[in-house]
Amino acid sequence: MIAALLTAAGVGSRMHQEIPKQFMHVDNKPLIVYTLEKFQNHPNIDAIVLVTLPSWIDVAWAYARQYNIDKLKWIVPGGDTGQESIHNGLVKLSEEMQPDDIVMIHDGNRCMVSTDIISNSIAVYREKGSAVAAIPCVEAVFRSQDDGVSSTISIPREQLFRTQTPHTYTLKKLLWAHDEAAKRGIKSTAASCTLMAELGETVYFSKGAEENLKITTMEDLEIFESLLHAQKQ
Repeated sequence: MIAALLTAAGVGSRMHQEIPKQFMHVDNKPLIVYTLEKFQNHPNIDAIVLVTLPSWIDVAWAYARQYNIDKLKWIVPGGDTGQESIHNGLVKLSEEMQPDDIVMIHDGNRCMVSTDIISNSIAVYREKGSAVAAIPCVEAVFRSQDDGVSSTISIPREQLFRTQTPHTYTLKKLLWAHDEAAKRGIKSTAASCTLMAELGETVYFSKGAEENLKITTMEDLEIFESLLHAQKQ
């Protein structure tokens, strides 16, 4: 069994809007629905759990009915941090799945995730035991030690990769990581790949894409709209 765990519990403060960004509409459809549809339509995804704001759970169920997202089986409330929200979703899945079942964690506001990205994540997982979507860094990168005022330290860009989601692991591996985080006092790793790296685990990269952007600002929203309209044309 493969389940997608979609995180959509942020308040979207950088958007400066009255509603959370994941529930904002583009072309009369909520952003979270675009993401849900990508996993709904992928043949290898068996179920979806959505982690969202408690006050928006009923709205999310209503959207699932409206847009026929029948793979959405569970909606659980998010926590105070991204790490807590993911853990809440994993706890629910532990009640419904087997330890060796596969969980694909994905940001609910990465609406342009493609069938190819999802498929490649599963393929890399089957080969390596885990998978994290990533893309190579193409810009020149510097490390600043004075809050971004200046730098003399250039980092070779061929060594750098920007991670995205999905992150694909077994359920038991993810539960182990969160248990270890609790034991070690690790509380602020919203990205599962970062948590795994902190715990000494190797991160294996799967295919990402520039289009698989995370919508966090109004500028990101404008880019998404442009990409969406280009696809439709």
